Amino acid sequence: MRAMNFKKFLVPVGAIVLLGLAWRSGGWGGVALAGGAIVMFLLLHFNRAMQVLKRAADRPVGYVGSAVMLNAKLKPGSTLMHVIAMTHALGELRSPKDEQPEHYRWTDGGGSYVDTVFMGGKLQSWSMTRPENAVDEEDQAPAA
Repeated sequence: MRAMNFKKFLVPVGAIVLLGLAWRSGGWGGVALAGGAIVMFLLLHFNRAMQVLKRAADRPVGYVGSAVMLNAKLKPGSTLMHVIAMTHALGELRSPKDEQPEHYRWTDGGGSYVDTVFMGGKLQSWSMTRPENAVDEEDQAPAA
């Protein structure tokens, strides 16, 4: 948890240091250039977040094309925004609102689903569940 608190202050402190260095080396012109770069950085991140949420708004909540593929692509430490970008859908919240850890579920058309656990916006763990009848149908299918 301490690392996350450190990261919250790292970007603003870095921006202030960058502005200070820009002032030392270029005066107001340097500050304007560094300020413009900082604003561009913030706008790029804001634009990406809006694009991800815009795509997710067009899909049903908690739906994913393939739970198996989602399970294969997940990595510990991924952000919730990254997972939403992968699935193109918001996850179905399975825990009380605004409580940590957050539990989300994505389900595919075949009934398989992936349950995820996020702590502070970072993926901690996940598990995939497949319906029993899907396994039975695969076993009964004739071999070619």
